[in-house]
Amino acid sequence: MSAVPRRVLVLPGDGIGREIVPVAVEVMCAAADRAGIALSIDEGLVGGAAIDVAGSPLPAATLAAARRADAILLGAVGGPKWDSLPMRDRPERGLLGLRAGLGLFANLRPALSFAPLAGASSLKPALVADLDILIVRELTGGIYFGEPRGIDGNPGARRGVNTMVYTEAEIERIARVGFEAARRRAKRLCSVDKANVLEVTQLWREVVTTVSGDYPDVALSHMYVDNAGMQLVRAPKQFDVMVTTNMFGDILSDVAAMLTGSLGMLPSASLGADGCGMYEPVHGSAPDIAGKGIANPLATILSVAMLFRHSLDAPVPAASIERAVASALERGLRTPDLDGGAGTTRVGTREMADAVLAALAEDVQPEASA
Repeated sequence: MSAVPRRVLVLPGDGIGREIVPVAVEVMCAAADRAGIALSIDEGLVGGAAIDVAGSPLPAATLAAARRADAILLGAVGGPKWDSLPMRDRPERGLLGLRAGLGLFANLRPALSFAPLAGASSLKPALVADLDILIVRELTGGIYFGEPRGIDGNPGARRGVNTMVYTEAEIERIARVGFEAARRRAKRLCSVDKANVLEVTQLWREVVTTVSGDYPDVALSHMYVDNAGMQLVRAPKQFDVMVTTNMFGDILSDVAAMLTGSLGMLPSASLGADGCGMYEPVHGSAPDIAGKGIANPLATILSVAMLFRHSLDAPVPAASIERAVASALERGLRTPDLDGGAGTTRVGTREMADAVLAALAEDVQPEASA
């Protein structure tokens, strides 16, 4: 076992987060034990659960614990129970506060199609078989954080304002994350903007183009966001790595999710400059199925794999988890969000997690990874 335990803060959050995170933690502990990695796991409150207990979507104690952690595993936040609160007090502000408070500016969202799920996509299997796209989304700038913002005026004549702002430095640092990621993959980077309409993304395009001079081995292309959305459902395999703004990345990664068969399959990593990272499934809290034991835990489990790879510098257990997920799917196990069919078995959260745990226990490392 490693001498110094690695600190992981677990934030189940709301809705199905309270069902999928505990089983993902079981997988994390099992993978760590097999790899000889000692973990110190703490749990905290965020989102609606934090509002109910502490009166804030991001209590000071949670933020302090997050700053001490090597990695954070988050479930989901939000739900109709808190929809009547002012925008600044809603559960989602806890998530945004964590991203800003920890400086987590780079969001990595892989869209990877597991072979057994090729038929579960809304597209033809040939279009998504072996699909492997990485969306790099800027996370702490843009329209979600820009000022001024708000709603003013009298009823009948109110005005809503949000401001999309990016500095050259913010664009440059996320562009470099995209280029570095592309360098490790197929060496193709597509920068997505709306430079024909928005001045802020004219600047985005200019800065990304300038940064490309430091990466002559990576082929850079540019695409308007509306076309990018169309191309993702027309010919997704043309993309390798995509880098884009906060809002565009939010939208495009959900589009990419359906290429893989379900939002329940997409993990994500939010990374900062100091190595700390927060890992969470792309899907939300799904209050309509919360408490029913049918939520798909695989996106959260795959987020644990990203946690090992990016924050704990442990690619071997990360790959073991990914193989275990593939094994469970190859056995034909499907949660309700995944289209079934001949030879598949409908299972719930617990059963799917148990299948991953069983496959993990039986996993044999390839010689190249030993």
